[in-house]
Amino acid sequence: QVQLVESGGGLVQPGGSLRLSCAASGISINFYTMAWYRQAPGKQRELVAEITRGASTNYADSVKGRFTISRDNAKSTVYLQMNSLKPEDTAVYYCKVDRRLNSDYWGQGTQVTVSS
Repeated sequence: QVQLVESGGGLVQPGGSLRLSCAASGISINFYTMAWYRQAPGKQRELVAEITRGASTNYADSVKGRFTISRDNAKSTVYLQMNSLKPEDTAVYYCKVDRRLNSDYWGQGTQVTVSS
């Protein structure tokens, strides 16, 4: 019933930009904190950015000033605008619905590769 589909990943040169989208179906995201995580090869999955129901945002130190998370509740979609990309940003990026008192929902992920 509930599905999160990430899109927008791909190969980009250092300094370039990508815009990731997370489209949710089977659930209304209006009252949930949404988040983007990433997992690089050989590393633990880490929180990249999150946005609350009130549109407050938080970012990992490594992406502050470069990434912007936003939401469009009417479209049931969350975005991650990534600018000034670095090779260390290379990872699989995952979308998450924070259900707090229940199990979270996760998407399947989208690959982002930053390389020259």
